[in-house]
Amino acid sequence: MREQSLIKNLIDKIHELASDEPGRLIGVRLRLGALAQISARHLREHFDREILGTSLEGLKLEIDEFTDIHHREARYIILESLKFEEIDGH
Repeated sequence: MREQSLIKNLIDKIHELASDEPGRLIGVRLRLGALAQISARHLREHFDREILGTSLEGLKLEIDEFTDIHHREARYIILESLKFEEIDGH
């Protein structure tokens, strides 16, 4: 269940960061290191399952996979960016 805990922590962080921003969160971009011990497919499956029925349901998830096992971030999943729907006048 390591994946479930990892995804819950990621979703908690997304909620935390999004709460400080105006507009509706519509997308998330992640970087997946080559040694992160989860595939992009499994990450997406777990993520989609965890956000089902929440305010994040329907969120667009983009995953950039890196293949360099020697990169200093090869073991990590990095929250690269959040994308928000623009509010009129902002």
